[in-house]
Amino acid sequence: MVDTREFYEIILIIYALSVIGYFIDFIHDNQRANKLAFWLIGIVWAIQSLFLIFELFIAHSFPVTTFFDSLFFYSWVLITFSLIINRLFPVNFIVFFIHVFSFSILLLSFSANGPVNSAFTERPFADELLAAHITLAIISYGFFTIGFLFSLMYLIQYRFLKAKKGLKWMWRFGDLHQLDKYAFITVTIGVPLLLLAIILGIVWAYISGSAFYWIDMKTIGSILVLVVYIFYLILRLVKGYQGKFLSLYNTSAFFVLIINFFLFSTLSNFHF
Repeated sequence: MVDTREFYEIILIIYALSVIGYFIDFIHDNQRANKLAFWLIGIVWAIQSLFLIFELFIAHSFPVTTFFDSLFFYSWVLITFSLIINRLFPVNFIVFFIHVFSFSILLLSFSANGPVNSAFTERPFADELLAAHITLAIISYGFFTIGFLFSLMYLIQYRFLKAKKGLKWMWRFGDLHQLDKYAFITVTIGVPLLLLAIILGIVWAYISGSAFYWIDMKTIGSILVLVVYIFYLILRLVKGYQGKFLSLYNTSAFFVLIINFFLFSTLSNFHF
């Protein structure tokens, strides 16, 4: 395989954006997000195909000679299937799940090949994974925080309306429907970011040689936060809950996030 850090970084960034786009389409049935994600994943597929062609016809090496090269080829096959399914069959949900799995496979392939490349001597790929893991997690927490504030504003506005007080302040809080919608949108963005952050963290621990504990308070806490917010989406999309109940749930979910960030970090064996 051709090993360049720039190749790894560009393809992973584009792929991550595509996964987020497919998730937004998965939740909101947003065709614009689906088209953007499709073209982004098409770019990833084209880059992968160019490297496979290079290996076959210029380097004269079939890219399945090692386990991790095989993972790269495996990811390319999955992406190829996803592009075909996305174009020919109306089964969008399977496309999203394929890309979550394929992203993990591709990330594992890159991670395993990166440390042996001299291009990584100044800044090991494992360190970049750790930085990306922390960055995505914090950004997702930012979206969840904004969602919490929207839900809190919803509850305050709802109380004003029920008590018929604070009428001069109501217009500053916004419409109840909009506040509920904006909270939903922020959670929709935060969930795939946190999912990607957890995937990056697991792969980082795997390749860096650092001790990784599934039974660790911060690990359990991060997965719990993800599950809590996924359940929020389930309540909204499957059960049809909206309004006050979902705003109460979202504010409660944020306190789970706060506990994980401040308390579970101090109880962790390897997180700060």
